[in-house]
Amino acid sequence: MGSPAELARIVHFGVFEVDLKASELRKQGLRLKLPEQPFQVLAMLLEKPGEIITRDELRNRLWQTDTFVDFDHGLNNAVMRLREVLGDSSENPRFVETIPRRGYRFIAHVEDSFLVMPSHGVHESENQLARSAGAAEAPTRSGLASTGSNRVKSRRMAILTLALLATAAAVAAIAIHYSGRGKTIQSGLKQNTSLVVLPLENLSGDKDQDYFADGMTDELIANLAKIRSLRVISRSTAMAYKTTRKPLSEIARELHVDAVVEGTVLREGSRIRITAELVQVSTDHHLWAETYESQIGDVLALQNRVSSAIVNEIRINLTPEDRARLAKNPAIAPEAYENYLKGRFYWNKRSDENLMKAIRYFEQATHQDPGYALAYAGLSDCYAIIGATIFGTMPVDEAAPKARDAARRALDIDPDLAEAETSLATLKFNYDWDWSGAEEGFQRAIQFNPSYATAYQRYSLYLMAMGRFRDGFEQINKARELDPLSISINFSLGWRLYMARQYDRAIEQLRNTLEMDPSYELPHLVVGQAYEQKGAFALAIPELRKAVDLSHGTPLMISALAQAYAREGNKEEAEKLLTDLVRQSKKQYVSPYYFAVVYVGLGENEKAMEWLEKAFADRSNGLVFMKVEPELDNLRSNPRFLALQKRVKLPE
Repeated sequence: MGSPAELARIVHFGVFEVDLKASELRKQGLRLKLPEQPFQVLAMLLEKPGEIITRDELRNRLWQTDTFVDFDHGLNNAVMRLREVLGDSSENPRFVETIPRRGYRFIAHVEDSFLVMPSHGVHESENQLARSAGAAEAPTRSGLASTGSNRVKSRRMAILTLALLATAAAVAAIAIHYSGRGKTIQSGLKQNTSLVVLPLENLSGDKDQDYFADGMTDELIANLAKIRSLRVISRSTAMAYKTTRKPLSEIARELHVDAVVEGTVLREGSRIRITAELVQVSTDHHLWAETYESQIGDVLALQNRVSSAIVNEIRINLTPEDRARLAKNPAIAPEAYENYLKGRFYWNKRSDENLMKAIRYFEQATHQDPGYALAYAGLSDCYAIIGATIFGTMPVDEAAPKARDAARRALDIDPDLAEAETSLATLKFNYDWDWSGAEEGFQRAIQFNPSYATAYQRYSLYLMAMGRFRDGFEQINKARELDPLSISINFSLGWRLYMARQYDRAIEQLRNTLEMDPSYELPHLVVGQAYEQKGAFALAIPELRKAVDLSHGTPLMISALAQAYAREGNKEEAEKLLTDLVRQSKKQYVSPYYFAVVYVGLGENEKAMEWLEKAFADRSNGLVFMKVEPELDNLRSNPRFLALQKRVKLPE
């Protein structure tokens, strides 16, 4: 006797249909590739069309409440990918409508139908449909008969005990070990190979360990990026492919890479096991696969072994410096490594609150292991920007010495560390106003690690401040090539277009950035400023108010909104916000630069200059942009402004 027939719910809208049983989205009968999390978002919206599905409901479906991941970024990325596949837009939605600060709603007309799925005696067309439904449980990556299936199987294994996980991983490791040795391509990959390291999968069965697997991915990316003849896609873009079902060939086409590294991480107490595989995409050949184990304190040595094996299979001719970097095997205190990974997790979220959390974790890591160079570099990164006007919540005379000490400590331990060199160059740019020293530092960091996108990003900001727009755009585009899905870098491009007074292009770029994350306050800020410069105050002020709300009223956002009100002619609202800034300054540090911006809008240029001179005494980094910042245009003929610009020693 066969099993009873099943009903598969088919949902139709527009030219699309969704098979909820098979987890398939089709357009005019053709199956579309949609990763798991975006599909789950779509399924939830289709369960209650026309009703608001809150962000909390979506989070609870996609992640457990105690999962150590960036919920907002993951959810925003899932919705962005869903809209891409549907050809939808957040600005003019046809299917998925954003309900600000609440959630999403499916707004298209929906029709349901049901399909009988018999278990025996089906016709050929029905067989194909049944196979399609089964295919949702199988990997879609072509040519990944062994390792690709491990990724799907690991989801099922998550409910098993740790002992079963360890046994299964050991069996898989043996199989991969021998099969991988037989699959090496004699010719190897060409010189100047480009590759992406996909997020390593957490096999522990514990979602709280996701941050650890992500951190291991980050470190492997950073290690490979030090090889000058490799182009390695950066962390933010790689992480966008977490849980994706796309074939490797499609990922490679999107990122313009020759090879893909993927694998798994299993942590059992103090031991770590990494299984990694290198795939040449053009031929779909598995060049290499291997499993490595170590104690957590030897994790850097383990990462170096994996990196060296990948480099050997690619057959790259290493320089002596490359070999020396890969040969470094410093031991790390396990608890310091844990805190470093958590620090980077919060650093990547880029808000004032999260930067303070990152500082606490990095400080703990340096106390637990005083020889941990990357922890000092992370600490310097945080202090180098938390005193800058883009955050502006720590006085420069407090932030700058801490940033300098941490960067120098990192470089004392590892003189070739690009992260620390970039932090030190940022310090020279933001606070020391050592223009030649900053440029040399950024160039040195890029030489140390040509795949470190942040070095190009910061160098481009320096070049824009110097008025070298062509060079600045060249550097930010290099950063985007390495990290095309980074929200920070995409925002940076929009900000640079604003400084170059290309306001329409800036708005377009920043709108695209907000598609990636509508809750990111900085793009709303600069969109508002761009509209303000165009005289479109009715469009500028709502964006600036949104930036104020999302940032919980930081001085940067309040001053920008106050200037817009002042320039619109609403002096009363501008002065209310100015009073708010005064009130905040009695409780916390508020850069004098913010007060100057408001007085420029009010047309009180002499008061604006008084506050800019106070900003000069504070070494406020807002002054590094005084040559190019559109907000200060009304002061450009003021003799005091011209004299101040000379004191800052900006190039003519």
